[in-house]
Amino acid sequence: MSEKLAEQSVRIEDLYDDLDKWHVNTGGETIHAKRMPGRFRQLKWLTASTWLLFFLGPYLRYDGRQAILFDIPDRKFYIFDITIMPQDIWMLSLTLLFFAILLAVITSVAGRVFCGYFCFQTVWTDVYTWIEEKLEGAPHKRRKIDSAPMSFEKLKLKVPKHAAWLAIAMLTGVSFAAWFTDAYELWEAYVTLSASKAAWIVLALFTGGTYLFAGFMREQVCFWLCPYARIQGVMYDTETILPAYDRHRGEPRGKLRKGNTVEGQGDCIDCNQCVAVCPTGVDIREGQHEGCITCALCIDACDAVMEKINKPKGLIRYASWDELEGKPVPKLLKRPRVLVYLAIITAAAIGIVYGVTHLGTFGLSVVHERSPLFVLQSDGSIQNKYDLKILNKSDVDHPVRLTARGPEGLALRTPAQPLTAKSGRVSSFTIFVRVPRRQLDAEMQPLIFEIQSVDDDGANAEYESMFVGPRQ
Repeated sequence: MSEKLAEQSVRIEDLYDDLDKWHVNTGGETIHAKRMPGRFRQLKWLTASTWLLFFLGPYLRYDGRQAILFDIPDRKFYIFDITIMPQDIWMLSLTLLFFAILLAVITSVAGRVFCGYFCFQTVWTDVYTWIEEKLEGAPHKRRKIDSAPMSFEKLKLKVPKHAAWLAIAMLTGVSFAAWFTDAYELWEAYVTLSASKAAWIVLALFTGGTYLFAGFMREQVCFWLCPYARIQGVMYDTETILPAYDRHRGEPRGKLRKGNTVEGQGDCIDCNQCVAVCPTGVDIREGQHEGCITCALCIDACDAVMEKINKPKGLIRYASWDELEGKPVPKLLKRPRVLVYLAIITAAAIGIVYGVTHLGTFGLSVVHERSPLFVLQSDGSIQNKYDLKILNKSDVDHPVRLTARGPEGLALRTPAQPLTAKSGRVSSFTIFVRVPRRQLDAEMQPLIFEIQSVDDDGANAEYESMFVGPRQ
């Protein structure tokens, strides 16, 4: 009986040990991560530099206007020489599907690499903490400054830092707004205080949000606000490649004694450098954690330590659970889930490419008059009435000629030709088509309308409708 009680007591103690190791920062402490050079740190800066497009993109000019402009009031999206109208919104749906599935594929294969390398919250936080380190010093100095009472010396460090943070936050707000209106005109409006109410609201929201999230909340956004962080765990499986600690090689861990490890001790010398560099304060040695953004900075830190103590690198490395357990790892293209994702991505990409290459200058639709379906004329011919709608996606008016192909002998009655298709809008016209009754051999016959620009041979569109006559 006493042995059972002792065994039960040991199990209870194990529970408390697990609880002591399980720590989640709920905002009660500020993470001051150490910066160490390494290949993943370089990769992190390289991928973060792609966000320069966010700041520089609105200033590109093309054909006398902003190259990429999302003109919400006029309901037009300009991407160089491509103009996307609301009628082409299906391409936006395919684009969103493409990136959503792409994110799922990346997560399934290599974890939250989007969070670690591309996410705007991660990138902006990294830039903010880089500024903080340049102005206030290493992590231990920053902790000391934070805990110190307010003084003139502390203000000399804090004021420039927060000024730089606010400048970046304001630039972020202006850059976001610049994608939706002419960037140069927007700057002029802000400088002269003549910007619209919407422009000021966007600037205020992005300035306040960036300053708060990147400057103060930091990893708390990843822990508690980001929906992707809450669902990424269900996208993992035992074949997902993640930054992982090789416990078989590292345990039992222990301090390095006089330059040598103790007999039977693992390669981990318990230096805690992997924790010190983690931007979310996660200890990778305790297993996967929802706070891990797979940035792999812990790999850089551990490899640097292994190199110093003459141990092989890779104690912490990108690896799957199956690999760490010595199980066979299937090739990437032999994983069913990846193949399904790739099929969906391919279909979405084909749809996007098709849509972009078949946008055309005009959109044409023809609505048949339903009451009455046809009218018998005094000369014995049958007349149908149609409502013709021409969408001109270009920035200039186009004179167009309308023709029709169908039953033999048809006559097309339109307003004075050429018709004028107004730029960036739908122009409506009422037209009539007459066909001799003797040429009708069915109650409904195909009728194709075609428009051709007078001044641009490559601009045309056609639409297939029906010509309705009496029953035979």
